[in-house]
Amino acid sequence: MLRLLPIYKDGFFRKSVLVSRGCLCPYSVKCISNLSSGSTRAIDIEVLFNACTTAEAVKRVHTLLIVSGKAQSSFVRTRLVNLYAHLGDLTASQITFHEISKKDAYTWNSMVSAYVRNRQFHKAVNCVLEMLAISNVRPDFYTFPPVLKACRSLQDGSRFHCWVLKLGFEWDVYIAASLVHMYCRLGYADSAFTIFKAMPCRDMGCWNAVISGFVQNGSAEEALNILEYMKMEGVDMDSVTVSTILSVCAQMNYMLLGLLVHSYAVKHGLELNVFVSNALINMYAKFGELECALSVFNSMDGRDIVTWNSIFAAFEQNSYPYDVQKLFNLMQSYKTQPDSLSLVSLCSSFAQTKDILSAKSAHGFITRRYWLVENDSVIGNAVVDMYAKLCMIEFAKKVFDELAHKDVISWNTIITGYAQNGFAAEAIEVYNKMSNVGGVTRNQGTWVSVLPACAHLGALRDGTRIHCQALKECLDLDVFVGTCLVDLYGKCGRLNEAMPMFYEVPRETSVPWNAIISCHGLHGLGETSVQLFNDMLNEGVDPDQVTFLSLLTACSHSGLVDQGKAYFHMMEKEFGISPTVKHYGCMVDLFGRAGLLKTAYDFIISMPMKPDATVWGALLGACRIHGNVEMGRKASKNLFELDPENVGYYVLASNLYANFRRWENVEKVRSLVRGRGLSKTPGWSSVDMNNSVEVFYTGNQTHPQSEVIYKELSILTAKLKTLGYTPDHSFVLQDVEDDEKESILTSHSERLAIMYAILNSPPKMAIQIYKNLRVCGDCHSLTKLISKYTEREITVRDSNRFHLFRDGVCSCGDYW
Repeated sequence: MLRLLPIYKDGFFRKSVLVSRGCLCPYSVKCISNLSSGSTRAIDIEVLFNACTTAEAVKRVHTLLIVSGKAQSSFVRTRLVNLYAHLGDLTASQITFHEISKKDAYTWNSMVSAYVRNRQFHKAVNCVLEMLAISNVRPDFYTFPPVLKACRSLQDGSRFHCWVLKLGFEWDVYIAASLVHMYCRLGYADSAFTIFKAMPCRDMGCWNAVISGFVQNGSAEEALNILEYMKMEGVDMDSVTVSTILSVCAQMNYMLLGLLVHSYAVKHGLELNVFVSNALINMYAKFGELECALSVFNSMDGRDIVTWNSIFAAFEQNSYPYDVQKLFNLMQSYKTQPDSLSLVSLCSSFAQTKDILSAKSAHGFITRRYWLVENDSVIGNAVVDMYAKLCMIEFAKKVFDELAHKDVISWNTIITGYAQNGFAAEAIEVYNKMSNVGGVTRNQGTWVSVLPACAHLGALRDGTRIHCQALKECLDLDVFVGTCLVDLYGKCGRLNEAMPMFYEVPRETSVPWNAIISCHGLHGLGETSVQLFNDMLNEGVDPDQVTFLSLLTACSHSGLVDQGKAYFHMMEKEFGISPTVKHYGCMVDLFGRAGLLKTAYDFIISMPMKPDATVWGALLGACRIHGNVEMGRKASKNLFELDPENVGYYVLASNLYANFRRWENVEKVRSLVRGRGLSKTPGWSSVDMNNSVEVFYTGNQTHPQSEVIYKELSILTAKLKTLGYTPDHSFVLQDVEDDEKESILTSHSERLAIMYAILNSPPKMAIQIYKNLRVCGDCHSLTKLISKYTEREITVRDSNRFHLFRDGVCSCGDYW
């Protein structure tokens, strides 16, 4: 500001400079003219200050006051501190403050308020501490409201609360209200309520603060109790109260109360308040009442960006993605600019509609606005999630790597993306990287993301390590984490560990029940799954769609045809759950596995919706097992139209034809595969031995122990032939000689893995194998004899279920 001093010469302050650059009002210019002409008329400083609309104008007035000698006053300089801060020039405010030699409480309070106004909360706290440490000035009534607003830790808040008590200010309504706000903001709603109850009088802000405090800290019931207390005091709700209570209704699923609050808002003329309307949209969206949400939206006179984002989220969260896109176009027609949250809903809608082109356009829109590099992790996470759900995991990983700030949700999203796209090993690898990153704390979502990957891969060692980490965080008994652990142990063949875990987690919802029913179904224990379902009903837990999917699958794997039919009809008649295409697929699988192919086909024809690929795939698999070529041809024809990119269906059809030596048909199917650029998924089996996972591919001869494995396997096979083993050449799907067929059977991946485990483990030790495809019938027969001859338990988890081989018998009862 001192650089402006040369402008003042011979008592003349250039009026034009002040008018053109300082944007001062005419009266202010008149004041300056009086000074320039040597008039003794006093300058009206308040008018000059009120005329300043920019920090530059304040600097010019400051210069004027310096040369006129008026700036020596502590009061005038303090007013300048306030004015600079108000106009956003905190540096000038600080300089002016430090130039004041004798600071009183008003001066200190002004600087504290300046810091708070410019969101420099740490400096505001330090400023008050400095006042207490180096000056004789003591805080007054005006010191505490701004500094309590600045407190970001309980330690600072408690320190200033003690000073309030020491100075006897606890009965001041504004200070007490500030304490209430502070404790609510820091998450100590109970302390806030204690202060609130002791207040001699309470304004509306205090009521709203303590209600919001309990809501934000997850104590919605307490918030409703305070609302009742408020009514007893004769205090009416305002728009802030109504908005807060509506969010409680949505959170607690209190639809009736929500309707009553809506009626109250209409009666008191609050329904047109934009905050109330936004809260109503959110509430009705949570209840799934989209027509009501849209009615509120259409009745609004003015809509802000929060309104648009609320209606976007309403339709997106209720799986109406096309409506989200229509509403987004409508918003643009109103010339309203979207923000990052608008794009979060839009990205999710594109993921739901599988619209890759629009998804890339949205990504470009976000990139042009630099939202991904401005520490906005919310929109970045949404883009990662969008690409993951579009099965574009490489794009998802690229966006994840480019995020300027990765929070725990970012890591959880990419882990989930890998797991849901079949890259379980990569999901575990990313989780391990996350564990080594500082500043990121794993939460419930992390465990729920990575544990299914361990279960899918059969990575029991990784899963148990993660279980231990969840134990340290006291999250192992969380219903979702606990359910994932039940699923992990069940899918890794450890039902004896899954069951105790199941009985430890809360079982008030269907989630853990679904997991344990499914696990027993995978092990072929359909009767146990049925008993667990009955136990679930006896405990008063209502089943859902997933429950019946798990139950029907269990019946299918155990040949419980009559029970499966009964449960299929029960779900709609007794529980009002409409069967989805997945339930129909389970029924087709149930009939098909039991050899009732005509019943399965007729069931498909009678479906009320169009059968998808999974339904026809179940029928084709059954035709492959039971050798019905004609019906298999019909199923494969539909499959090649519905899902032409799934190579597994071509393999099934080819195998079906090969079983009946229809090599021309086999070649036609293989030509289709080559023509469409598809490749068969290679078969592999893995075994976890000596703290390492060994993976064997069919025909693998690159393993260091390959020579020994093949030699010992040949010897063992010869011994088993003396016990009645006869190679079943029908499982060799090439047109070759019998000797070569036996050689091909010997090189199957599960046999190599079993022999490796036998060679590298003590006698009679249990063996557990994981196979990515369905185990072949010949390997199944051989493994039964191996278990008897070696006196070992051998568990094989293939793509369909578990097989526990013990003493020459398989738990599946040769039904898989």
